Amino acid sequence: MLGSSDPIADAIGLLRPRTVIDPGLHAAGPWALRFDQSSHVKLGVVARGACWLTLDGHKPVLLEEGDFYLLGNPPPYVLASTLTAPSRPAKPVWESAKDGVVRIGPEAEEDTYLCGGHFSFEDTNTPVLAQVLPLLVLVRAADPRGKLLAHLSELLVSEARTAAAGSSLVLNHLAQVLFVHMLRAHAEQADQPTGWLGALNDDGIGAALRAMHTDAAHPWTLKELAGISHMSRSAFASSFKGRVGATPLDYLIQWRMSLARDALSHGTRTISELAFMIGYKSESAFSTAFRRVVGSSPRQFRETSTRAANGRPDQGR
Repeated sequence: MLGSSDPIADAIGLLRPRTVIDPGLHAAGPWALRFDQSSHVKLGVVARGACWLTLDGHKPVLLEEGDFYLLGNPPPYVLASTLTAPSRPAKPVWESAKDGVVRIGPEAEEDTYLCGGHFSFEDTNTPVLAQVLPLLVLVRAADPRGKLLAHLSELLVSEARTAAAGSSLVLNHLAQVLFVHMLRAHAEQADQPTGWLGALNDDGIGAALRAMHTDAAHPWTLKELAGISHMSRSAFASSFKGRVGATPLDYLIQWRMSLARDALSHGTRTISELAFMIGYKSESAFSTAFRRVVGSSPRQFRETSTRAANGRPDQGR
């Protein structure tokens, strides 16, 4: 059996996040920085002052002192003191950082201070990322969760300033804890978009999701899953698709293939062993399902992943 009863932990584990702590930004006077489109998850907090966040194609959002924000694979965006300040590219400004700090304008006690970082993820299971991440999560300072996030961010900033043994490990774990709390905040907010993250708070659908994650190899049927959710089959099927965006059995297949991609990239099990581990009665049945979802055979996928890990060009087949 692969996986656990915690879908969020499962998904983050498959993504294998790598944490990068960004320079702290001290900005005074009129200023605006434009960030390129990103394939990363970005986390930030307004430690002092306030600023505007404008994602391309979306309304500006005022970030105030103590507010936390998470951006999931964002389009180009601007952080600015005012909506009228002319923007400049952020990359050269970030590259000018000294001792982990970037300064814009005159040094002042009442400047705006932003700190944060970003996660990069392995390409192997980026489809999992698309299912989990909202474009923007905002946790205001007044939110009860804000106090906990503030404490975590203080630890993160303090650890980033030290070169103590094990610091990189501590930073990585603290950042992931922040990430999980931001995802929880998103799941608890009203008017959730379609996706399993919000569905986890639904007693019925959430129970079915956890059951599938606990034992992905079990030959789940619609009747069994509906029973776990204490719903009729028709009501469960309709509710699950409405909340998650896929039928229960399609979701199960997608999750099994996510587990398979990770195991083929990092594990040593034979393809036949892996097939049985995730619920297929034969290697051929698994290979057929894998090719349909992923677009290549398990063997080809493993060979491509091995070449990429060894830094050799992928010659294809």
